[in-house]
Amino acid sequence: MARFRYVIADVFTGTPLTGNQLAVYTDARAIPEDRLQDIAREMNFSETVFVLPPEGDGHVRIRIFTPASELTFAGHPTLGSAFVLAGPLQLTEIRLETGIGVVPVQVEREGARISFGRMVQPVPTWKPFADEAEAAAALGIEGSSLPVEEYANGPRHVSFRLESEQAVTEVDPDMGRLKKLGACGFSTFAGEGSEWKTRMFGPGLGVDEDPATGSAAGPLGVHLLRYGLIESGQEIELTQGVEIQRPSKLYVRVTGTTERIESVEVGGEAVIVANGELQL
Repeated sequence: MARFRYVIADVFTGTPLTGNQLAVYTDARAIPEDRLQDIAREMNFSETVFVLPPEGDGHVRIRIFTPASELTFAGHPTLGSAFVLAGPLQLTEIRLETGIGVVPVQVEREGARISFGRMVQPVPTWKPFADEAEAAAALGIEGSSLPVEEYANGPRHVSFRLESEQAVTEVDPDMGRLKKLGACGFSTFAGEGSEWKTRMFGPGLGVDEDPATGSAAGPLGVHLLRYGLIESGQEIELTQGVEIQRPSKLYVRVTGTTERIESVEVGGEAVIVANGELQL
């Protein structure tokens, strides 16, 4: 019987049993390829990571699976993997090879403990979202006060700005209808200045509601900068996951102009809460 070690971390939080859960299989070399998706479904977290030797100039390569499919990139698995792996490797920056390329993560320490991490995400592409009316209907909202566009940095994300944080809290999607729109995340958000509230629904990705979505946080920052709601280099705080009892905090900083985005950084805390072995 083969045994494979995993670590469980709660990501985008400093408090155990909140934030977004992540399982990291720290040495996946001997796990059969055809069992990776099965294991992610068994863990049943938003994402599960499998760590492999690097193929290029990264420290390690990671593969990311939701319960339904493999992703080329996702935010909380990348940040959480950095917390799990950078400590034993005694690194201040860990370079993680993902399906979209190498993502560097800078980590800060309080003594031996990693206290914060910040990843440099790929600058997303964007285009108008063709199914805006159907997505709004599936979300149960009237629409967005900003243009609705589809951002891609690996995963695809679409965001709707609502009139208040209370309106975001009250969103009650038709998950079956939303799932028919495909493998895309749909966010609702509200706020101003440096404080914003968001929720992300992704039934087509295998996750009805995500507690903290790092891959959506970067594009949301880009969206806010492009439409003049934040300034270049301004750090904003996103609150997510409250409605599903997994409160999370994500920190986003985007530099550039409304015409040209230069960099996207997403950071937060994480805590390791468990470890164990899977037997196959």
